[in-house]
Amino acid sequence: MIIAIYKSQMTEFQCTIKNPVRVEGTGLHTGQHGSITFHPAPEGHGIKFRRIDKEGQPEIPAHVSYVVDTSRGTTLGVNGTRVYTIEHVLASLTGLGIDNVLIDMDMDEIPIKDGSSRYFVEALETAGIETQKAHREFLVIDREISIKDEKTGFELKIVPDNNYSVHVTIDYATQVLNVQEAILEKLEDFKNEIAPCRTFVFLHELEFLLHNNLIKGGDLSNAIVFVNRKVSQEELDRLAGLFNKPKVKVKDEGILNNLDLHFPNEPARHKLLDVIGDLSLVGKRIKGKVTAYKPGHYANTEFAKLILNNINS
Repeated sequence: MIIAIYKSQMTEFQCTIKNPVRVEGTGLHTGQHGSITFHPAPEGHGIKFRRIDKEGQPEIPAHVSYVVDTSRGTTLGVNGTRVYTIEHVLASLTGLGIDNVLIDMDMDEIPIKDGSSRYFVEALETAGIETQKAHREFLVIDREISIKDEKTGFELKIVPDNNYSVHVTIDYATQVLNVQEAILEKLEDFKNEIAPCRTFVFLHELEFLLHNNLIKGGDLSNAIVFVNRKVSQEELDRLAGLFNKPKVKVKDEGILNNLDLHFPNEPARHKLLDVIGDLSLVGKRIKGKVTAYKPGHYANTEFAKLILNNINS
């Protein structure tokens, strides 16, 4: 595999944003309320997170070598400083073609907002996108690379292609959420087709997270909740109380009535969003066709590492 500067009749250049822009909110897992601020950055800077609430304002590059945890989102860390749940922001930057930006954080975790990339995309578009003078660099895939795990069943593959596309299949083997597919043929479609797609959870997972105080910033507005078992009205009333809702019920689609689906395959589209965000941690734009079966943050980041290892092989 090679790193190349893509040259064609339409040479591509690096991009940053024109003006700083701020997004405020609450972290899903930490429950912290704060803000992140996107700043323009020079050519070749890449994406970096800066913890302005920490002594010395340490910076953490958006690179897979800094991944320290993938259990409930993708977490980066250096010298004890961490930034949590970065995948939705990184997907937004990739989807909009932004290469260089400095992200100031006064909290541990990226705000969850509605569980999608929508609010970050809107903020970045408000800031404006500026073309820079340096050529954009790409990881050009010149042979098939794949990773597979028999225990969990995930499989990711990338093959040579002139563009970057992603095809995701999920399979939770449940009546309410079985096999779904989502395809993004070109990044230009990310804003409308992928960015609004929210994270999802099964009811039994939600209950576990609640009981273990692991979603301190969660409410019923930032996740699709799938119900794959019989639920009593007493349980529904308890959930309503936990999330300060007057009432919740199970819709015909097998989800709670806290929200409506944007797309019938919104869960698969959100998993595709996560793949884009996590694979951006290779640090360069990718030219290749990605196929992912049952992806997750661990699978995605391990695949990113494998891609980079192949560069040096």
